[in-house]
Amino acid sequence: MTQTLTLARPDDWHVHLRDGEGLAAVAAATARQFARAIVMPNLKPPVTTVAQAKAYRDRILAALPRAAGFTPLMTLYLTEATKPAEIELARRSGLVYGVKYYPAGATTHSEAGVRDLAACNETLRAMEDLGLPLQVHGEVTDPSVDVFDRERVFIERQLIPLILRFPRLKVVLEHITTASAVKFVLTADSTVAATVTPHHLLYNRNAMFQGGLRPHFYCLPILKREEHRQALVKAVTSGNPKFFLGTDSAPHARSAKETACGCAGIYSAHAAIELYAEAFEAAGALDRLEPFASHFGPDFYGLPRNSARITLRREPWEVPSALPFGEDSLVPLRAGEQIAWRLQDFD
Repeated sequence: MTQTLTLARPDDWHVHLRDGEGLAAVAAATARQFARAIVMPNLKPPVTTVAQAKAYRDRILAALPRAAGFTPLMTLYLTEATKPAEIELARRSGLVYGVKYYPAGATTHSEAGVRDLAACNETLRAMEDLGLPLQVHGEVTDPSVDVFDRERVFIERQLIPLILRFPRLKVVLEHITTASAVKFVLTADSTVAATVTPHHLLYNRNAMFQGGLRPHFYCLPILKREEHRQALVKAVTSGNPKFFLGTDSAPHARSAKETACGCAGIYSAHAAIELYAEAFEAAGALDRLEPFASHFGPDFYGLPRNSARITLRREPWEVPSALPFGEDSLVPLRAGEQIAWRLQDFD
């Protein structure tokens, strides 16, 4: 049985770092494991301009020790008011690596998102021409669509027509959760890729209801049936470069989760790479973890692979039941339970 696992330092291609006290509480956990991370722009107010992205990047770096060796890769929040000129600024900035499409009302802080995608055609054309990727939260918000079908219907109604209109646009379908999404990515052109979270690899929707309602397993897109979890595991362990690591680690205060109308989001940044290692080991595919975690993401985004390396050791440890989060606390994934692998240090 493998006792240690060494791989190129990975990157997180989808993470929420929040702001203010929340940022100060969680940024170091991501920086400890990952060399780079695509940082989501859904703050209040959202990050819609290059100037705002730069200011947010400065706040992230200020929250970290200088020796962290971490580079935040910034994104803009797509709105119907986003202009092609802002896309040109973003491409020239050297700081912005994508534009995030939230359907209005789809998830946390998506109120300013897009209601009519056709209103963004000029901006999307500029992104296609300049090679700036579109990162997609792939769910419809139509109340007549069952919550477990929102991803599949989004692909059919929105995403397929989008890539037909803009065939050269680089698209990342983020945090995919279904066999339908896997099939779509596999059959799409090389301009389309997907990120997969540790929680969607390790858990199905039963986790939300074991022994009662479990609010800390509530996320969007929501956990799906076991057949979909298995399809995700098969995809990420196949060695296909279209699938790469994106935690969607999304911290919320405990009081915002354990309430009558709790927030969606699972916090995994405290042990992300260890959790991925568990998922790959369970599938008998530890040898496929490094390409998924460390190679395929930078290859898709046109960035160099990291030269530093990290080591995981088989060393079971117990996750704290809660972590500090400003004046509140944060309940991490696997709280009070054990994880089989432990991150050592990197060279």
